Amino acid sequence: MALAQLPVGHTGRIDTLLARGMTRRRLLDLGLIPGAEVKTIRRSPAGDPTAYLIRGTVIALREEVARQVLVHTKIYSSKEDSNGSVKPCMQ
Repeated sequence: MALAQLPVGHTGRIDTLLARGMTRRRLLDLGLIPGAEVKTIRRSPAGDPTAYLIRGTVIALREEVARQVLVHTKIYSSKEDSNGSVKPCMQ
C-alpha cells in the first residue's frame, strides 16, 4: 500500500521508494529507507499534508510524495534478532 493510504495511528514498514531524482534523494535524507518504521500521526484539516513519525522525527509529506512510498503493515514485536532486524509476530 502507499504511505498516503496508511490510516492515522497505524504503523508500517517502508518497502519501496517509487520516487526518482531529487524527490527520492530528499526522502532518503529524511530517513525513509526500506525497512524503516513509519507511523501516520495526523492529517491536516484540508487533508494535505500528512504528518508521519519516522526514526523519532515528525515530518510532513504531501499526498503526491507519500503515494511514491510503498509500505507493508505487518505487526512487529519489540524483539530483535542478532543482527538488529525486527522479527514479525506470529498471529
